[in-house]
Amino acid sequence: MNMTVSAPDTATAASAPVRTIAWGADIGGSFIKFGRIFGAGEVALIEQVPTPVDSWDGFVAALAGLIARHGAAADALPLAISVAGLYDTRSGAITAANIPCFDGHDVPGELSAGLGCDVVIANDADSFALAEAVVGAGRGHEVVFGAILGTGVGGGLVIGGRVVQGMRGITGEWGHGPIAPLAVEVDGEMIAVPQFPCGCGLKGCLDPIGSARGLERLHQHYTGRDETSYQILDAWEAGNADAARTVAIWAQVLGGPLGFVLNTLGASIVPVGGGLANRPDLIAALDQVVRKGTLNTFEAPVLVPGQHRGNGGLIGVSVLAAQHLSGAR
Repeated sequence: MNMTVSAPDTATAASAPVRTIAWGADIGGSFIKFGRIFGAGEVALIEQVPTPVDSWDGFVAALAGLIARHGAAADALPLAISVAGLYDTRSGAITAANIPCFDGHDVPGELSAGLGCDVVIANDADSFALAEAVVGAGRGHEVVFGAILGTGVGGGLVIGGRVVQGMRGITGEWGHGPIAPLAVEVDGEMIAVPQFPCGCGLKGCLDPIGSARGLERLHQHYTGRDETSYQILDAWEAGNADAARTVAIWAQVLGGPLGFVLNTLGASIVPVGGGLANRPDLIAALDQVVRKGTLNTFEAPVLVPGQHRGNGGLIGVSVLAAQHLSGAR
């Protein structure tokens, strides 16, 4: 496997060999995607291996093997990692339900010692937000909030081109906290909104109601039918009244809290990642609701599908690595 995610400038590449400045790894519950980083936004995916989710030693060995196969021990290039889950910047701990081998480990500290190189880490939402802010839909914007709408609801904040990781790495997590409205108004009708339990232990979070699964829960609650998010959105796009009602409720549930996030952070654009971002009409519908709840007046859409929603992990860590090497972090 040798796929260029974002190629270096061809004129530069033609005049001189492209130098690898760091390694990049996007760690998921199924696979590790490993690549060469040439600069911010310039990375080539070169190999993908299964993630040893149950063995810390196996995880370290997998990364060491990737580096050994594609580089030289004398290089000691830094390794930039994107990982799903909560990354505690104070302790180095990563909480990822689908990667239990992280439990009890100072991940960057122990990896750095085991691999003999600098290790920098961001979670997947932060990586996506950084990719979009620096080399994506948010380029040129001072404050960028990257929103994830997929299997969960998450986000990342970038100010001045730098990701804000905050206290213990918790920033931009607008999907959690009991903030889901108890009722919304759709076409002049006040509609009660169910409060679903969340995996974080709280009730009333946006995560279990605003995600793709949340859209399905809402549809089942209001229609009694078990349909996938794909079926619901296909029906909505085809003009189905029941699907349209579900989508309208979903947008109202998310629109108010997201508008509050924009008023609080002062973000001027929100690139959206996750599976639901692949439905541009859905993002446009949500954008219309969000802009009604902001103090700023936006002449253009503020919510836009992210340009790197399919590979934000590797693109984001390429920016992270370049900033680490320049001393910007």
